[in-house]
Amino acid sequence: MRKESSTNLRNECIINNSCGMAYTLNIIGGRWKPAILFRLKEGTMRFGELKKDIEGISERMLVAQLRELEADGLVQRIVYAEVPPRVEYRMTKLGNSIEPVLTAMSNWGNMHREKRKTPARTLVK
Repeated sequence: MRKESSTNLRNECIINNSCGMAYTLNIIGGRWKPAILFRLKEGTMRFGELKKDIEGISERMLVAQLRELEADGLVQRIVYAEVPPRVEYRMTKLGNSIEPVLTAMSNWGNMHREKRKTPARTLVK
């Protein structure tokens, strides 16, 4: 958590208020949000389905990222009063409007990855 008076936070606010791309990346950026959104653009999914479908994401991180996407109005959380409780997630109208951006980013990444001779980062085992 950053102090409200930090220069870093002030600079982030300035660029997000003046640059649409920076604002967009602030909302959908990071390691997991694009993966979550890309899967939800196909339709409503349960929490367990998302967890299973996104390899490597922890339950804690998935919860945190879904909460942020919900707070930003891109994802809707639907809770059914059943036993056991059932929770589903789906894109909102605002979330659906970002689908062309997600598709373009995915296409660009796939094209760029295929053209690279060496991987951007290699995992050490």
